[in-house]
Amino acid sequence: MRKTAVIIVAAGEGQRFGGPKQFVTVQGRPLLAWTLDKFIQHDQVDDIVLVLPPAHLNRPEFQNFPKIKAIMPGGTTRLASVQAGFKAIERLAPEIVLVHDGVRPCLSRDLISRVIEAAVSYGAVVPIWPIPETVKKVTGKKVVRTVDRKGLFTAQTPQGFQFKLLAETLNWAQEMEKESTDEASLLEQRGVSVYTILGERTNIKVTVPEDLTIAEAFLELENRSRL
Repeated sequence: MRKTAVIIVAAGEGQRFGGPKQFVTVQGRPLLAWTLDKFIQHDQVDDIVLVLPPAHLNRPEFQNFPKIKAIMPGGTTRLASVQAGFKAIERLAPEIVLVHDGVRPCLSRDLISRVIEAAVSYGAVVPIWPIPETVKKVTGKKVVRTVDRKGLFTAQTPQGFQFKLLAETLNWAQEMEKESTDEASLLEQRGVSVYTILGERTNIKVTVPEDLTIAEAFLELENRSRL
């Protein structure tokens, strides 16, 4: 039976938020707990490695979650945090590895399933969402030009990879001293094909306080739909 492990990256300090947003309380629970639920409740996810800020490794609310096999200290960059999580994943020997932002709590079960299946088929996959607004290139306060948004998409998580492919890419990134804001772009830099699937409009990343209000609304709708 195919084994899938998930690295949940939640090591940020929340500079744009005014503090670590993954621990902000939403409906009586940390935001990160809502994210964890989505993977814990998914029957195709076997193991989870959680990456937290070093000062928060012993937070009691995350010590007894099922499927969490390790809680690792994050690094100073996203890549360093993912590499820390991957070290714990290696001993679990999964076939598929997902990497997900801890502050994206509103993804669906269906999205997780589709990422896993696409990773099995293609090796590397990223969920994307089309940019709906007009895009301007700006210098200072002056518009330089309007960018044709056809073919432009935002990248989401979870991003899915076959284990060997991600291992090779993370080793390469370390040797070449590469940095990146997501794992898929590291594969792109290596010349490896990354495939896409359609993400979800609700799968937002909580970055600023206004995002939290939107995420709370989406989670409330989810809870109501279960009643």
